Amino acid sequence: MKKTEVIIACGHKLIRSTHKTTFEITKEKHITEKGDCIIAIDSNKACANLSRDFKEAAKEPGAEITITIMAGEEKETVKAKGDLRLSFTHPTDIVVRKSSYVCSRTLAMKAEKAAADLSRRLVERLRNSEQKVKIILIVNVPESK
Repeated sequence: MKKTEVIIACGHKLIRSTHKTTFEITKEKHITEKGDCIIAIDSNKACANLSRDFKEAAKEPGAEITITIMAGEEKETVKAKGDLRLSFTHPTDIVVRKSSYVCSRTLAMKAEKAAADLSRRLVERLRNSEQKVKIILIVNVPESK
């Protein structure tokens, strides 16, 4: 079973993408230099806005979540895991984590990459306030046998 969500967001001149354990997409329209995990702002969705089908699939045992970030011709894919504990209730943020920590902002955990691991070519694109950013989320749940 596969479920897909598409998020449209924007870049911002203060995006640093240097956090070593997470990356974040936010509906907020402004950020400060402290937001070193933020990779896109002004998104059209947060955790609370994802479809019920996507949320339910992400909580299934063995759920794998693929996050593809596209800005101009730059593209990067991150693989992570779902978890039964995910609540998807945060009204403004989506966070992908390398750790197993879960809160209302968590979309996925045990990710293979954080903000600091993203290609610097992609990050340069994300630093452009005019740049539209497309994030595709795909949750894949293996068929039970």
